[in-house]
Amino acid sequence: MNVIKNLKLLELNDLEIYSAINGEEKREQQGIELIPSENYTWPEVLIANGSILTNKYSEGYPGKRYYGGQEFTDRVESIAIERAKKLFRAEHANVQPLSGSPMNQAVYLSFCKPGDTILGMDLSHGGHLTHGAPVSHMGQIFNFVRYKTDPENNGKIDFDELLKTAKEKKPKIILCGYTSYPRDLDYAAFKKVADEVGAVTMADMAHIAGLIAGNAMKNPLDFGFDIMTITTHKSLRGPRAGLILCKKKFAKQIDKSVFPGLQGGPHMHTIAAMAVALGKAMQPEFKTYAHQILKNAQALAQVFLNNNVKLITNGTDNHMMVIDTIKSFNIDGKTAEQTLDKISVTVNKQTIPDDPNPPLKPSGIRLGTPAATTRGMQEIEMQKIGAWIINGLTIYQDENKLREIKKEVEAMCLQFPVPGI
Repeated sequence: MNVIKNLKLLELNDLEIYSAINGEEKREQQGIELIPSENYTWPEVLIANGSILTNKYSEGYPGKRYYGGQEFTDRVESIAIERAKKLFRAEHANVQPLSGSPMNQAVYLSFCKPGDTILGMDLSHGGHLTHGAPVSHMGQIFNFVRYKTDPENNGKIDFDELLKTAKEKKPKIILCGYTSYPRDLDYAAFKKVADEVGAVTMADMAHIAGLIAGNAMKNPLDFGFDIMTITTHKSLRGPRAGLILCKKKFAKQIDKSVFPGLQGGPHMHTIAAMAVALGKAMQPEFKTYAHQILKNAQALAQVFLNNNVKLITNGTDNHMMVIDTIKSFNIDGKTAEQTLDKISVTVNKQTIPDDPNPPLKPSGIRLGTPAATTRGMQEIEMQKIGAWIINGLTIYQDENKLREIKKEVEAMCLQFPVPGI
């Protein structure tokens, strides 16, 4: 399992793929990763994810497989399940979803029939593609209705309006969670609305799973939520996978929805890597890390606010923020993303609430602090990063000055190695 030895073997046998991987290693080391859904995993996770467990088919669940030879795969999956339950204070855990999309699909298909209504956050206000975007299959199968945030009130959700919508539309599921919403959520208020209309409560915590695990942000399950879905590769620093946590009374229908309803054989190498990440998240130092992510986000947001940069929701409660680049720099989000690439700062273009511009050329960018925090960067580095971003987007047409900023960024990055590289 010597990673360096295995990479050498790849270099000798497939130079094209080796070169691409090597190029990505250099890109990650030399630049600052600020896409809030990306992170650097532990070297031990990489080892487990690249292990011989990838050879094994394990359709079914521990103790109830369709193929033989499951002694060690049963052990791996059982460990992952128990760690997930303990870490998130859950009654049941399904660790088999291959990623975020199928984990959410499995929940929808477990509780809803085609045409049933699901109430979730408006996509331009922070909701996710898997929350019923019209271009998604789920958006075509189910009737997704939306609630919005109030941009004039720091992005708060109007629960009186949400209750009104729930009573009118009678959703089977009330879904909270986000991909670009910089505020915390009032889970008790969501639960109250759901109870009043008889809906299942579902929280998609893909982004902040690590912050919940590290006790830096609230856990929806502590507020009586029925379902919580998470991806393990974002703030949790695990492999690219999904995980469903639920009340015990829903365990059988969730498990049946994942397999055989939606998937075949689970990816046992990924489940092993997930178990490793869950074990890491149980350590005391992970709590320190999770809280530092929030401190760094506050520090970075303050740099922007101090320089009259328009932040959607006027600040952040979590690990991310969204900049209105039209109001702040008079450039669209695509141009901003491409400009920051030139100075080795990676962000993603992002729609803003009720964005008049198209998704591929929106009015904002989204950025967050988990990956930079993983490398050991703290508040003082966030101040430098914020200044580089403002400077770069202000002089975005001056290629010479952008090259100068790029040198400064890459010089700082050399002081903070990427784990596993």
